[in-house]
Amino acid sequence: MTRTIWDALGGQVDDLDRLGFRGAGSLQSAFAVTDFAAASVAAAALAVDELVAHVHPHAVRSLPDEGTSSPVQTRQPVAVEVDRRLASLWFATSLRPHGWQVPPLRDPLTGDYPTRDGWIRLHANAAHHRAAVHRTLGAVADRNAAAAAVAGWEGADLEQTIIDAGGCAAQMRDADAWRVHPQGSAVAAEPLVACEQGPAGATPGWLVARERPLHGVRVLDVTRVLAGPVATRFLAGLGATVLRIDPPDWDEPGAVPDVTLGKRCARLDLKTPSGHATFAGLLADADVLVHGLRPCALDRLGFDAGTRERLAPGLVDVSLDAYGWSGSWAMRRGFDSLVQMSSGIADAGMRWRASASPVPPPVQALDHATGYLMAAATLRGLRRRLKHGVATRARLSLARTARLLVDFDDPWDDTPLAPESADDTRGLIESTPWGPARRIAAPWRIAGVDVHWDLPASALGSVSPCWR
Repeated sequence: MTRTIWDALGGQVDDLDRLGFRGAGSLQSAFAVTDFAAASVAAAALAVDELVAHVHPHAVRSLPDEGTSSPVQTRQPVAVEVDRRLASLWFATSLRPHGWQVPPLRDPLTGDYPTRDGWIRLHANAAHHRAAVHRTLGAVADRNAAAAAVAGWEGADLEQTIIDAGGCAAQMRDADAWRVHPQGSAVAAEPLVACEQGPAGATPGWLVARERPLHGVRVLDVTRVLAGPVATRFLAGLGATVLRIDPPDWDEPGAVPDVTLGKRCARLDLKTPSGHATFAGLLADADVLVHGLRPCALDRLGFDAGTRERLAPGLVDVSLDAYGWSGSWAMRRGFDSLVQMSSGIADAGMRWRASASPVPPPVQALDHATGYLMAAATLRGLRRRLKHGVATRARLSLARTARLLVDFDDPWDDTPLAPESADDTRGLIESTPWGPARRIAAPWRIAGVDVHWDLPASALGSVSPCWR
């Protein structure tokens, strides 16, 4: 799987000789989720090593032997090592609060419901998505009322009605049905990472230090739960200055403490003249833009691709959507759990467990894996900027990442992972706005690179929308 991902990113196969994995066991699932986690993390870490090697070609780039009982699974020396078990833990959450709890990720109405002909998942985490459910089903007050209302619908009809109402829903399909579905076919024809070169830009104003390779790189983060924030969290751990921008009324309390690590978080209303002008100024000074709005959303706000390139020549522009960039669903709202329902993942889990209801993987694997692929695409874009002086545009989607997971059929170690222990957390206490916490140790090691986050997690809108 790692080679497939690295090939999709345009990496050289010889780079894989510098990569090692450690750890046994897997998350229990119908799919190779732990291999998926380790491979996507490895791609991002390899892209770091590649960037450092480009700038410091004569640097010593091998990791010391820590004497682990789980041997590295490739020839020595290695420059990048990934711990499969820690990668699996990070695919759930890296945060371990002390004396407080992270709010639930999901609204009570969000979940799977039986229809007349199968199952459907409703998404009501955001207020406007919840409103679309109410417009379709009536003022359902709880899950029991929603289940009674859903039961009379055909799945496809309810899915489309909620979509037409401005909401999010996904009928459960099996993998074969998704392959022949027009959108499934469209996604299958797309590359895992669609990358193209943009016009030339000015000489970068940052230098790649071996220890903190992204120090001085400015990343403008316009993403939501969870893939984009995972990508920019990884970049922040390498020293990047990450400024996250959210609209005035947006919140995701169940995710923010985990994914805002290392970032500054501000709010802007891009629909107002002042917000538009401020964002334009931020973009002009950015090296990287990571965005996860629906296709054309930035265009409608006056920031189409041409405008972005004009404001920030040489920009590394990485974007994400849910259901792919072609086909009739390219504009459809979606999230990890919905794509799992559409693409056959939840159905396969149900069959694997012999369950009467949909069974997703134990973590939001599509979000996290896609996040690390976005980080890898960003790093390769920064290398391209240094090497050739040009911009990069990269596009990814949760649905195309899902295809990678579903199609993987190599054998994997399906024994359970060892339980989490106190040794898995970092020593330092992180002082967050919600209370003290620790983090699970990073699952990647990169020779010569100091991975740490300069800032604790922060609340959305906690700083002014400006670079330092």
